[in-house]
Amino acid sequence: MDLLYFLESIRTEFLDSLMLLITHLGEEYPFMLIAMFVFWCVDKYEGYYILFTGFIGIQINQLLKVVFRIDRPWIKNPNFKPVEGSLAQATGYSFPSGHTQSAVGTYGSIARWNKNTLIRAICIIIFVLVAFSRMYLGVHTPYDVGVSLIIAAALVFVIYPIIKKAEENHKIMHILLAVMVAWSVVQVLIIEFFPFPSDANSEELFSALENSYKMLGAIVGFVFVYELDRRYIKFKTEAALWAQIIKVLFGLGLTIAVKKACYILFGMFASVTVSKSLSYFVMVIFAGVVWPLTFKFFSKTKKSVNA
Repeated sequence: MDLLYFLESIRTEFLDSLMLLITHLGEEYPFMLIAMFVFWCVDKYEGYYILFTGFIGIQINQLLKVVFRIDRPWIKNPNFKPVEGSLAQATGYSFPSGHTQSAVGTYGSIARWNKNTLIRAICIIIFVLVAFSRMYLGVHTPYDVGVSLIIAAALVFVIYPIIKKAEENHKIMHILLAVMVAWSVVQVLIIEFFPFPSDANSEELFSALENSYKMLGAIVGFVFVYELDRRYIKFKTEAALWAQIIKVLFGLGLTIAVKKACYILFGMFASVTVSKSLSYFVMVIFAGVVWPLTFKFFSKTKKSVNA
């Protein structure tokens, strides 16, 4: 808290606005944009690497939040004031930091995969700034941020060699996906049925359960995506620059629209958690199977440019 009070004392309007902008780089939609761009336009296996590191990180983060149930800094210390604009994305328990987890997992994966020194430096700077922004804004303590950084960094280095081996041996990917599915099921069961203490925030427990169902749906979706692409689709990532831009912007927009439409549809006959799980399953199928069916057209643009 001493560090947070110090950062509070040096706040300015400019720094507040800058840190509010930087902290968004650790949220869901930037993660989706980057992961889909890499998956569709750069390298499928690097895309799997970023996505799996992110998904596993989210699951660990959500489980730790409900296990430790640590309040936000301003709840524990009523005299402390966070930056007002940060509160909308600072709901739930404080430990560990979800934004830091996402940022280190996403940009750390890119840094680990690429050998380009400039790309690595930029990615490291981004996730360090996101981690710092969470403390500057007053929504996390150094402990929240530090533990998330360590967990995410560990995942970055542990998952990297597994994905690299999976490029050459599809059985490795099958094992990884099976472990991820099994863990997702176990996590759902833990949060659904574990007798948490009576002082546990019911809204936070439900949020953790909801996110666990989302990840279960998404990971099961990737089981189908990987196998269908490996056997039948085999989409290519190359295309002309203008085509890549269209591919990403339209693809991401349609993917989000599919997710939202499915949630409304499934919500008519299923519970919130089940409808979220089904929505994420369909979203992943669309992003990994349906939309890539258009990539044969986009790949032709690269040939025409070269010609």
